[in-house]
This record gives sequence, C-alpha cells and structure tokens, in this order.
Amino acid sequence: MTEPLDGPQTAEVTEATVPAALAEPTTRVRPGWTALLFLANIGLWLGIYAPIQVLLPEQAELLDPAHKEVAFGVVTGVGAVVSLFANPLVGLASDRTKSRFGRRHPWTIAGALAGAAGLAVLALAPSVVVMILGWCLVQAGLNGMLATLTSTVPDRVPVEQRAHIGGLVGISQMLGTVLGAVLVTVLITGLTGGYLACALIVVAGAVLFVLRTPDLPLPRDWPLPRWRSVLASAGVSPRKHPDFAWAWGCHFLINLGNALGTFYLLFFLTDAVHYPDPASGLLIMMGLYGVALVIGGLSVGRLSDSSGRRKPYVLFSVAVMAVAALILTVSQTWPAALAASVLLGLGFGAYWAVALAILTQVLPAATDRAKDLGVVNIANLLPQVIAPLVATVMLADFGGYPGLFAAAGVATLAAGAFVLGVRSVR
Repeated sequence: MTEPLDGPQTAEVTEATVPAALAEPTTRVRPGWTALLFLANIGLWLGIYAPIQVLLPEQAELLDPAHKEVAFGVVTGVGAVVSLFANPLVGLASDRTKSRFGRRHPWTIAGALAGAAGLAVLALAPSVVVMILGWCLVQAGLNGMLATLTSTVPDRVPVEQRAHIGGLVGISQMLGTVLGAVLVTVLITGLTGGYLACALIVVAGAVLFVLRTPDLPLPRDWPLPRWRSVLASAGVSPRKHPDFAWAWGCHFLINLGNALGTFYLLFFLTDAVHYPDPASGLLIMMGLYGVALVIGGLSVGRLSDSSGRRKPYVLFSVAVMAVAALILTVSQTWPAALAASVLLGLGFGAYWAVALAILTQVLPAATDRAKDLGVVNIANLLPQVIAPLVATVMLADFGGYPGLFAAAGVATLAAGAFVLGVRSVR
C-alpha cells in the first residue's frame, strides 16, 4: 500500500490506554488528506445525484412512458427507505471492524463497489422492477460509503479544524450534484454510458482515498459490546444524550427548510414567476446558490475554527436563510428569486461549515462514531422524503408558493431554537 499522505501515526496500546483509533485526534490533517476526502465525497454525491436529476427520470420515461412520474417516484422512494437503514447499520459495522486495514476503509471500498454494481444494473435494466433493485443497491452501497467517509472527520480531524473540513464536505455535495448533471447531459448523453461513468468515478474516488490515507485499526483484543446489546441501542437516547438530540433536531430542520426552499424551484419559476425559460432560470439560480454556498462555507468555517465558537454561526445561517424564505413568501418575481438564491446559498454554506463540527463534538462515544453519525445522516435523508409530502399539502391547501416558502422559513427558524438547547458547544 502506498505511504499515506498524512504520515504514520503511532500510539502505544495497553490495558490502561485508549487505542489510537478511538483517541481524540490532536494532529491537524494535511491538505493532501483533505483533498482526497473532498474528491471521494464528490464522487459519492455525483453517483447519487446524477441518476436522481437526469438518468432515472429519463429511464422511467423510456421504460414506462405512460406512468413515468409514478415509476420515478416508486424507484426513488424505495431507494430512500433503504438509505435510512443502510447508513447507520454500515456505520455500526465499521465501528466494530478489527481489520488490519482499519475500521472504515474496508467498508468504504465495499460501499463503492456495491454502489457501482447497482449503477451497472441500472445501465442494463429492462424494466422498472430491475430499476428498483439497481437503485436500492446504489443507495445501500453509497450510503454505507457516506457513513464511513463522514466518520473519518471525528476519527482524524481535531476539533479546532473541523469547521473548515466540514465546510468542504458540504461544498463537495453541491459540486458533486452540479458536476453529475454536466457529466450526464453534456459529456455523456446515453443512459448506459452515463451510469457506467458514474460508477467509475465513485470507485476511483474511494480507491484513491483508501490507498493514500491512513485508517488506524482497533487492537484485535480490544473488547466490544455484544451485537445484541448494540442493536438494542442502535439509536441514541435523547434523555441520556440531550445535546446530541438538540443538534440532530437542528440539523433535520435546517435540511427540511432547505429542501422546501429548493425542490420546487422549477415549477415556481414556471407557475408563479412566469419566467420565459424556466430551465435556464433554474440554472442561473443554482449557479448563484452554489457560488454563495462556497463563499459561506469557506469563510465561516475558518472564522468558527479560529474563534472556537459554533452556535453564533448557526444562528447567523438561520437568520440569512429565513430572510431568503421571507423574500420568496412576499414576492414571487425574478429579482426576488435571484436575491433569495444568493441568501439561501450563503446561509446553507455557513451552516454546513459548522454543522459537522457541532455534530461530531456531541457524539456520545468514540466507540460508536460511525453508527451515531449514521443516525445524524438520517437527518440529511429524511427531509428528502418528507419535503415532497409537505410541499404537496402546502401548494394545494395552504397558500400555494407563499405558503410553501413560509413553511421553509418556519422550519429554519425552529432550527435556531434547537441549537440553543446544545449546552456543551459554544
């Protein structure tokens, strides 16, 4: 195996010491390690969102043109349910892994290969049923990979560097989404080629990260709880760990507010703004959103790390995102849409810069980092399931688009109230 970019780390393991794999990291990670984590995350999100945005809808239309919306909804809905289970379960398994290659890396590779296999199945799927099977395999594999990549942050990154790294992780999700859309609409236009290209990029990012970064193993004789007791406590008790519960609630509400504010923008431009070319208008809005997200993530991440404070920046992001929602609530015009895009991107980027720092600082135990971060990742995934249901009700019965954006603002403001409940983080 190639010498790790982060350099070798040694730690004497005795009965009286904590293994290096479970110790709180103190050495700052180097730019090379950060770059490889960034690329692996880009590949991961590209493998998820290029199919969701382009390939799956096109394939549903090809295989079942009369019921394409239903087919697409069933495929993505079943896959979303699989992701809710795969993330914490793979995280739990990696926490207990005693491979000489480390705890996380074997599962990162396994997840990437499973995801790539699912994409290959989709590339050749002759029916919607096979599409469902392929997409479930993709979601299981890539959400397992997500669990282990996220866990490398508390495993390897010291607290005073986590906001900066967290901001880059958030940016990687946005870039993976954008680059995935470019890949399968501009560079490769066929379904088969698009799926296989995504699979190749996912595996390449995972392999580079695994080969070029360290993953400290658990000692073979290190005691672990029985599987039965671990599965019985697969969640995290809000009563025993209230700070984790408050932070989880904040994370869920922020992501719900962002989903409500962004999922229906194409229809908003068509039906409310009456923009002449909604697709081009959405591209402009997402471009502004992406640039603002990068600015917010990088600048706030460094400020938070240098000050050691997290909650003031969450409250700042909540205020900015709430203003964006308010603008769209009171004004359905093109200038309002542009202004809201910038503010929403700035606020969401600022939040992501400190989110991973806060969430990793309130994890209940080092022995369960990946499992607990799998529970955290449910707060990322669940809004994707809930937002369409809430949006359908709001658009039909509660004020249309003004009601929808008002709901986004309420969810965002509620997130600010939740973060105030976290006591152990400043």
